[in-house]
Amino acid sequence: MADPHEFDHVMPEMGGKKPVRPEEISENIGARILHSIIIWVMMSFASTIIGVLAVLQAIIMLMNGKKPNDRVADAGTDIGIWFAKATRYITGDSEVKPWPWTELD
Repeated sequence: MADPHEFDHVMPEMGGKKPVRPEEISENIGARILHSIIIWVMMSFASTIIGVLAVLQAIIMLMNGKKPNDRVADAGTDIGIWFAKATRYITGDSEVKPWPWTELD
């Protein structure tokens, strides 16, 4: 069974502590729109990568007797965490830009 606190470091609201939503965005709105468009394109690319990883993992599990590959699973988790941070930024729930502007968690 999955750990219910697995993503608390990235998504604090899952741990019961709701992050403070910005009252007003402090970043220049033009720069934020440009960053949001760039992130949106990156999210489209990330969706394709997730699909490829899912197919790859299915093939690996068929060949390895239902045992998933840890590296593929970890890559999927990293992309999922990045996707969540990107979504929070482009929807105005956070002022923290995802990678490549900040460290990849």
